[in-house]
Amino acid sequence: MRALFLVVVLLLAACSTGDDAVVRGTEFDLVAPNGQLIINYPQADRKKLGELTGDDLMAEGKQLKLSDYQGKVVLLNIWGAWCGPCRAEAPELQRLYDENKDAGLQVLGIDVRDDIRSQPQDFMRDRNLTYPSIWDPSSRILLGLKGYPRNNVPSTLILDRDHKVAAVYLTATLAKDIQPLIKQLLDEKPPS
Repeated sequence: MRALFLVVVLLLAACSTGDDAVVRGTEFDLVAPNGQLIINYPQADRKKLGELTGDDLMAEGKQLKLSDYQGKVVLLNIWGAWCGPCRAEAPELQRLYDENKDAGLQVLGIDVRDDIRSQPQDFMRDRNLTYPSIWDPSSRILLGLKGYPRNNVPSTLILDRDHKVAAVYLTATLAKDIQPLIKQLLDEKPPS
């Protein structure tokens, strides 16, 4: 009986560590304090995003991986051709990409819940989008993002050059709203 009591006490103690009752590891785990839609992480608190891999939307048989963009600031955008706000957001992201790609920015899309590949392909062609996108009709990739709401489209994760999450936008974004953060991350020195 005494051993059982000790086990229960240890389990309860383990469940109550941290600010949000979530044990923080070395990989990113989304927690939206107080339901925030825009979350910024100070450099010292950033966690690495695990590898993301999937089919290239525009080139059948080709795989895209987050690790293909080592050393680049990555704007990871979750979108769908069926998504109204994505139609307004996509040209904004293209403009941001065009203005910053030479400085080290990579925009990478994840197209979700589009079962017919030609629809998101047309979406990209019609808007002259040149950044790559992973085709993920089942939203399976999002299962690998701990705590990430699979139904939150559009949304954006901004990763620093070490692919640690610097910010999460659980809402549509405008280039002017995220340009200051992109510039900061492009200029940022790695922590010592």
